[in-house]
Amino acid sequence: MKLEFTTDGGIGTRANLGIIVLETDETLESEFATMTDITGVALYHSRIPMVAEIRPDTLARMETDLPKSVGLFPSSLEFDVIGYGCTSASSVIGSDGVAQAIKSERPNAQVTDPLAAIVAAGHALDAKRLGFVTPYVADVSQKMRSRLEDAGFSIAGFGSFEEGDDRVVARICEQSIVQAALAVAEMSPCDAIVISCTNLRCLRIIPEIEQRTGVPVLSSNQALAWHMLRLANVPDIHPEFGQLFTK
Repeated sequence: MKLEFTTDGGIGTRANLGIIVLETDETLESEFATMTDITGVALYHSRIPMVAEIRPDTLARMETDLPKSVGLFPSSLEFDVIGYGCTSASSVIGSDGVAQAIKSERPNAQVTDPLAAIVAAGHALDAKRLGFVTPYVADVSQKMRSRLEDAGFSIAGFGSFEEGDDRVVARICEQSIVQAALAVAEMSPCDAIVISCTNLRCLRIIPEIEQRTGVPVLSSNQALAWHMLRLANVPDIHPEFGQLFTK
């Protein structure tokens, strides 16, 4: 017996989002699943090769792999936004380079990355002075810091775990991140605290840090998800993900 069926618009009736995740990342997908659990929003993942050692040269290699990763998204879909889930590589490659690589395969999609998202989030919160926490080795942290300063922000306080192995970064416990954010916030008054790296587990602790410091927190995954949703014209408010998600 041949069964009858009808079709509809699929999952993404409000937005189709694509996110490119590092091979070594263990955190982004879980946090994104929470933040994009919105009726009518479809989220699709692709992976990109990446070794565990986070250095400028290993990060830069991903620029040539981005088009291939984009090509693995479902060809039947038009994507509203495609995000690239690596803060440090976005700082090395540059947001323009990331967008160019992705648009070579998906020219009609809007593109963002954690660096571009943090800049947009900082402007949305009218933040000027940033506390800045990273897990990176010094030269990678400096590249990210320079990008933020070029975007018009000043760095009020800075601290890094100085860990070059992405597998270890994924294991840094949440309370260590809380204490790092508090320590940086105490260095000098700031308008917001940036916690950089998609592999750091930040989403559950953002409300605690905001409550204890009195300023908004911008994590890589949170800012990227927020920016992708807003670019896709999904304005839903979720204060449980931090003050940013009220904008």
